[in-house]
Amino acid sequence: MLVTNLVLAQAPKKIIVENSDFADVNQVEIPDALLLIGNVRVNHDGVVMTCNKAYYFQKENYIKAFGNVQMVQGDTLFLNSKYAEYNGNVKKAYASGDAVMSSPESTLTTEIINFDRNIQEVFYDTPGTITNKENTLKSNSGRYYVKQKKFQFLTAVTITNPTYVIKSNHLDYFSNSGHSYLFGPSTITSKANYIYTEKGFYDTKKNLAHFLNKSYIRYDDRVIKGDSLYYDRNREFASATRNVKITDSINRGIVKGHYAEVYKKLDSMYVTKRAVAVNFVENDSVYIHGKKLMVTGKEGNRIIRAFNNVRFFKTDMSGKCDSIHSSSKTALTKMIGNPILWNAENQITGDVMHLIGNNTTQKLDSLKVLNNTFIVSKDTIGTGYNQVKGQDLYGKFQEGKLHDVDIVKNAEVIYYMRNEAQELIGINKNKSSKINLIIEDNEVETITFFQQIDGDIFPEKDLPENARKLRGLVWRGDERIKSKDDIFPPEENEDNDKIAKATKTAEAKEDIPMKIRKETLNYDKKKVKK
Repeated sequence: MLVTNLVLAQAPKKIIVENSDFADVNQVEIPDALLLIGNVRVNHDGVVMTCNKAYYFQKENYIKAFGNVQMVQGDTLFLNSKYAEYNGNVKKAYASGDAVMSSPESTLTTEIINFDRNIQEVFYDTPGTITNKENTLKSNSGRYYVKQKKFQFLTAVTITNPTYVIKSNHLDYFSNSGHSYLFGPSTITSKANYIYTEKGFYDTKKNLAHFLNKSYIRYDDRVIKGDSLYYDRNREFASATRNVKITDSINRGIVKGHYAEVYKKLDSMYVTKRAVAVNFVENDSVYIHGKKLMVTGKEGNRIIRAFNNVRFFKTDMSGKCDSIHSSSKTALTKMIGNPILWNAENQITGDVMHLIGNNTTQKLDSLKVLNNTFIVSKDTIGTGYNQVKGQDLYGKFQEGKLHDVDIVKNAEVIYYMRNEAQELIGINKNKSSKINLIIEDNEVETITFFQQIDGDIFPEKDLPENARKLRGLVWRGDERIKSKDDIFPPEENEDNDKIAKATKTAEAKEDIPMKIRKETLNYDKKKVKK
């Protein structure tokens, strides 16, 4: 008896006819079917179907419905069409002819819709359009998970919003929250920018996004790349993490680092963690590094600021200081705090150092060093040092190298004079109120002294070692930055190695879909709490 009851309990429920204006049986036209006409209403296990006419096959527990067909499942799903079929034994429905599926959040319009009540899934393989308050989605096929309120598209899908258009070949869209999950090559296009991603999340209601896997954001003049991108469309703010690269096409510059923030409306960016700005000048690249980099201003009025242990490198020049302020408008680069510059074989120091460019020729024009100026270079053959010291320095560049240099106020010089055979003629040790140097091929061609000259050229034997160094001489050749890789301190290289390992690990997981966020899964729960 127990077994019989169990079998009965598992037997499919019968479709119940609740209303019909006319009912008949016609074994000739529709054998074994009950014909229902006018205000037809049937019920099966919580689903109510209404239509103008129906054929009800009682033995098969199956119904065919015609004209103004509607199936209603509670307050979660409404299915309208011209024609429908429903099988009560397997709890599956088929609707065709201007089929429309509605839920509280969205509406799907297509030609044919299938609904499997057992797994609570709706699917279609004919071109369909989904609309809600914020967006319009179009695809050739799709699936809707009723309980999750999720549409899934595995063929070309387009989301059209008044502000942007999303295109993807694999997209999960949650109709209640407006959250979109993008998998595989996907694009988001708007007047403001163009976004590419192969794994991303987009909140279409709040306009917030998170992108992974080969993602980038492209503005008219700038491209932002990173392993992980966060984007706020309302503020036009983006942040990037790991292997960040920001390319400025108009100003011919690149900024790299492992963390960056970009404020498009403010024309500013902030970069840290092995940050470097690369600018193209005179067919060469200038690399500027600081623990923090800030780039602000529009084209033609762009300012680069670098802070904390700043280092820079150019093929014929490099330097260090506490911070840098570089303006494209004035073509002026200020080296602030303990500046040191290496140009050709010369080491230059002073309290304040300015590099001045020419906006017309786009070349480095001149150098200004204020207070405690000191130029040092090693003698080409011996162990001595060529030295020029004074209060201020004013120099002109030629082909990227110092050519014409004036040292003013309390100028002093010690210079090893050699002939064409590189034999030492003598050591020039002099003082004057001003000294002019003309430098050719990394060597001093002429030295000119002005006013209050005091000194001479001494034979090597007549000038003792302790008299061959000017007060304040410090040779810092071991600190010289000789390549673009030297601009990074050891601790930042160590961090970079760790990030490289993390990147490899992440790349190995490229094909793993993005996890569904808690705010997506708990969206309706939050609404209930509110």
